[in-house]
Amino acid sequence: MITRQAKLIMKNKPNVTDLAGEKVMVDFKYGKYFMLKGVGNDIWEMLEDEITVNDIIERLLSEYEVEEAECENTTIKFLEQLEELEFIEGVV
Repeated sequence: MITRQAKLIMKNKPNVTDLAGEKVMVDFKYGKYFMLKGVGNDIWEMLEDEITVNDIIERLLSEYEVEEAECENTTIKFLEQLEELEFIEGVV
Protein backbone atom coordinates (compact mmCIF):
# COMPACT_ATOMS: atom_id res chain seq x y z
CA MET A 1 0.00 0.00 0.00
CA ILE A 2 1.34 3.39 -0.97
CA THR A 3 1.08 6.23 1.54
CA ARG A 4 1.72 9.97 1.19
CA GLN A 5 5.06 9.56 2.95
CA ALA A 6 6.36 6.89 0.57
CA LYS A 7 9.33 7.74 -1.61
CA LEU A 8 8.89 6.42 -5.14
CA ILE A 9 11.55 5.12 -7.46
CA MET A 10 11.39 3.74 -11.00
CA LYS A 11 11.74 -0.02 -10.89
CA ASN A 12 11.12 -1.00 -14.50
CA LYS A 13 11.00 1.79 -17.03
CA PRO A 14 9.06 0.81 -20.14
CA ASN A 15 9.76 2.17 -23.60
CA VAL A 16 7.93 5.54 -23.68
CA THR A 17 7.03 7.58 -26.75
CA ASP A 18 5.32 10.97 -26.75
CA LEU A 19 2.49 11.01 -29.28
CA ALA A 20 0.30 14.09 -29.68
CA GLY A 21 0.31 14.97 -25.98
CA GLU A 22 -0.07 11.39 -24.81
CA LYS A 23 2.54 8.92 -23.66
CA VAL A 24 2.51 5.47 -25.21
CA MET A 25 4.32 2.99 -22.99
CA VAL A 26 5.37 -0.42 -24.26
CA ASP A 27 6.27 -3.06 -21.71
CA PHE A 28 8.18 -5.74 -23.57
CA LYS A 29 8.43 -7.86 -20.42
CA TYR A 30 4.67 -8.45 -20.35
CA GLY A 31 3.95 -7.75 -24.01
CA LYS A 32 1.49 -4.96 -23.21
CA TYR A 33 1.13 -1.31 -24.04
CA PHE A 34 -0.41 1.54 -22.08
CA MET A 35 -1.43 5.08 -22.91
CA LEU A 36 -1.16 7.97 -20.48
CA LYS A 37 -2.70 11.38 -20.97
CA GLY A 38 -3.48 14.45 -18.94
CA VAL A 39 -2.56 14.18 -15.28
CA GLY A 40 -1.13 10.69 -15.84
CA ASN A 41 1.50 12.30 -18.09
CA ASP A 42 2.32 14.84 -15.39
CA ILE A 43 2.71 12.17 -12.72
CA TRP A 44 4.86 9.98 -14.98
CA GLU A 45 7.22 12.91 -15.65
CA MET A 46 7.50 13.59 -11.91
CA LEU A 47 8.54 9.95 -11.42
CA GLU A 48 11.63 10.49 -13.57
CA ASP A 49 13.35 11.62 -10.35
CA GLU A 50 13.00 10.10 -6.91
CA ILE A 51 9.98 11.81 -5.35
CA THR A 52 7.53 11.34 -2.49
CA VAL A 53 3.82 10.79 -2.98
CA ASN A 54 3.20 13.91 -0.91
CA ASP A 55 5.33 16.00 -3.30
CA ILE A 56 3.37 14.69 -6.28
CA ILE A 57 0.06 15.54 -4.62
CA GLU A 58 1.26 19.03 -3.62
CA ARG A 59 2.42 19.77 -7.19
CA LEU A 60 -0.88 18.59 -8.63
CA LEU A 61 -2.84 20.69 -6.14
CA SER A 62 -0.86 23.76 -7.21
CA GLU A 63 -1.54 23.11 -10.91
CA TYR A 64 -5.15 21.85 -10.93
CA GLU A 65 -8.38 22.92 -9.29
CA VAL A 66 -9.23 19.80 -7.34
CA GLU A 67 -10.13 18.95 -3.77
CA GLU A 68 -7.18 17.60 -1.80
CA ALA A 69 -8.97 14.37 -0.78
CA GLU A 70 -9.92 13.60 -4.39
CA CYS A 71 -6.40 14.38 -5.59
CA GLU A 72 -4.88 12.15 -2.93
CA ASN A 73 -7.23 9.23 -3.58
CA THR A 74 -6.93 9.21 -7.37
CA THR A 75 -3.17 9.80 -7.31
CA ILE A 76 -2.56 6.94 -4.89
CA LYS A 77 -4.82 4.61 -6.92
CA PHE A 78 -2.87 5.48 -10.08
CA LEU A 79 0.47 4.96 -8.34
CA GLU A 80 -0.71 1.62 -6.95
CA GLN A 81 -1.54 0.53 -10.51
CA LEU A 82 1.97 1.50 -11.61
CA GLU A 83 3.37 -0.42 -8.65
CA GLU A 84 1.26 -3.47 -9.48
CA LEU A 85 2.67 -3.36 -13.03
CA GLU A 86 6.15 -3.20 -11.45
CA PHE A 87 7.02 0.17 -13.01
CA ILE A 88 7.61 1.82 -9.63
CA GLU A 89 8.13 0.87 -6.03
CA GLY A 90 7.54 2.74 -2.83
CA VAL A 91 10.30 2.84 -0.25
CA VAL A 92 10.28 4.38 3.20
